[in-house]
Amino acid sequence: MISIEKLSEICKKFQCVLNLDCLLKDYTTFKIGGKCDVLIDVNSAESTKQILSYLKSEDIRYAVIGRGSNIIASDNGFDGVILHFGNSIADISVDGTYIKAGAGASLASVCIEAQKNGLTGMENLYGIPGTVGGGLYMNAGAYGCEMKDVVSSAEYIDENIELCTVSVENMGLSYRHSVFSENNSIITSVVFDLKKGNSDTIKEAMTECMKKRISKQPLEYPSAGSTFKRPVGSYASLLIEQCGLKGMSVGGAKISEKHSGFVINTGSATCSDVIELCENVKNIVREKKGYILELEPVILK
Repeated sequence: MISIEKLSEICKKFQCVLNLDCLLKDYTTFKIGGKCDVLIDVNSAESTKQILSYLKSEDIRYAVIGRGSNIIASDNGFDGVILHFGNSIADISVDGTYIKAGAGASLASVCIEAQKNGLTGMENLYGIPGTVGGGLYMNAGAYGCEMKDVVSSAEYIDENIELCTVSVENMGLSYRHSVFSENNSIITSVVFDLKKGNSDTIKEAMTECMKKRISKQPLEYPSAGSTFKRPVGSYASLLIEQCGLKGMSVGGAKISEKHSGFVINTGSATCSDVIELCENVKNIVREKKGYILELEPVILK
């Protein structure tokens, strides 16, 4: 049983904002999701630790979200507490060729800070619509660059609610995977290790990267980005296209005709619509092509 009084007391102590009965569709890029009981805008590692201590002591369900760019939230909402890593824990600082960012900072904002300071290496990550914490959690990447290529270290809260530091070599980073996704750790900040470059050249590269995204991806519609992981030996978008599934829909969920790797919300999609459409796609691709597609977004329920 969640004690709002107790949570309010902790949040007041650390000046965190506590929100009641929020709609998850307002916190996800898919614009899908029902109510959650409590959503807390955490603002530091210490506030997160104190809130976690209470939640674990009372055996209360919780989940962590950033900008919600890799989440499909249930129509029934979430029965428990959402720890929201957003603008309240998004400080960015530069020290030579290193950039330290709070887990709630957007990847785009870190890319912009790098460009302003003439630091190169992460231009191809510009435009990924997630946070630093979420990006590292899933080793986000684009156009040949992944988080593992530019990260130096990170701070995280482990299962024992201790604040720890880990170097990139020990993060288990591989395609859309990290050690954080295995052990229920919560990333609180990330340090990037970049190289000196020319600000104008970096800006040009970022602009070109964004042009590619706009021309190839259905950014005009809500989505969770690439819907399926890349199967070994092929590409999800290619397989879906070869199966003639572009434009296939269930309710308000649709396979984008611009990029078949994206399931989009045409305006009225529900979580059920998205899941049913994805299952249909997976079944058809398996039957016709022999590949087993795996969802990339996390289903929050």
